Amino acid sequence: MKIASSAFQEAASIPSKFTCDGPDASPPLRISDVPSGAKSLVLIVDDPDAPGGLFTHWIVWNIPPQTGSIAEGSSPKGVQGTNDFGKSGYGGPCPPAGTHRYYFRIFALDRELDLPFGARRAQIDDAIKGHVIAQGDLMGRYSRKK
Repeated sequence: MKIASSAFQEAASIPSKFTCDGPDASPPLRISDVPSGAKSLVLIVDDPDAPGGLFTHWIVWNIPPQTGSIAEGSSPKGVQGTNDFGKSGYGGPCPPAGTHRYYFRIFALDRELDLPFGARRAQIDDAIKGHVIAQGDLMGRYSRKK
């Protein structure tokens, strides 16, 4: 399974329009090679380099498995979780210092998740255990201009 973006390549710089230094729009994403047995998809965007540890920027689950793309500035059909900014929806890169890595991860599950709107990352992580049948990752980097 793969996730890619026309806005940046693997390990390349994420354009500022997709960050807190710009309009903070979500980047366009393409999803491919979803296994035929997938019942739903989960999208998680996170920053493992945050000073306080893993910082979650976006969580969406119960995305229909036939979803092949997510347009720039939009959210896929599905249920939004609460990110570590305390909001639902996309919150772009906004590192306090240095260059951080941002992982856009797509998971194919063998079921839908029975979680309420606004669930947090720990709840998602617990709910997907034992149900992931494929995963794709895209990593971009961002450092703020001072």
